[in-house]
Amino acid sequence: MLLAIDIGNTTLQVGIYADRKLGPTWRLATDHGRLADEYGILVLSLLRAEGVDTGQIDGAIVSSVVPALSGVFREVVRRFLKVDPLFVNSHMRKPVRIGIEHAEELGADRIADAVGAMTRHSPPPLIVVDFGTATVFDAINEHGVYMGGAISPGIGISTEALFNSASRLARIDLERPPSAIGTRTETALQSGILYGYVGLVEGIIARFKAELGEAQVIATGGWAGRIARETAVLDTVDEDLILHGLRELYYLNAEGTP
Repeated sequence: MLLAIDIGNTTLQVGIYADRKLGPTWRLATDHGRLADEYGILVLSLLRAEGVDTGQIDGAIVSSVVPALSGVFREVVRRFLKVDPLFVNSHMRKPVRIGIEHAEELGADRIADAVGAMTRHSPPPLIVVDFGTATVFDAINEHGVYMGGAISPGIGISTEALFNSASRLARIDLERPPSAIGTRTETALQSGILYGYVGLVEGIIARFKAELGEAQVIATGGWAGRIARETAVLDTVDEDLILHGLRELYYLNAEGTP
């Protein structure tokens, strides 16, 4: 079995593959101060709660955009699962070519998303929109070359910045308002945040397509389903895209795998 872990600034995503098929998955809040022992006990408890025989895990791969937690999870996997994990980097073998300057700066999550898109949603061109702490747009051209992308503040941190800076605005549930023109402060906020964000997504995708040509758009990340209900520009929602990308990278790069 293969353990795949994506370490994001806000969320940890964990999945188990048996015979290359995805089994149980978990999404956890990222705790930047948690120690290896704490994460190790947590991971073991999650696996055992789903009946996963940890002794059968013979491979692990990790993508991380949190350097402080990369070493923590290396220790977790080695000590608690007795496996030496692979960490995603730009030099790995992959089914997409990196066509940007300073490829070594490309985040591990963006590499895994691009690989997941190429292996699950071909043929290119493809646009991936990952709704995480930041909302990240990635473009793959018709030749399977990763061309670059755009990064904007995520909907979560954007709304937090608004509420923290405007003392008279109370926090709200981000639900669909009854109309775009809000008649109360609450519905005006819902309209501005939700539809404003939809406009951002539609605008960037339109600009990408003007440069890339017509492309399939894959959405992933915590807000993907919510935003997809409000716009037709997101063709597919693939909540486990990054885990599938990690799986492909593992089997392309781990020694001794078929």
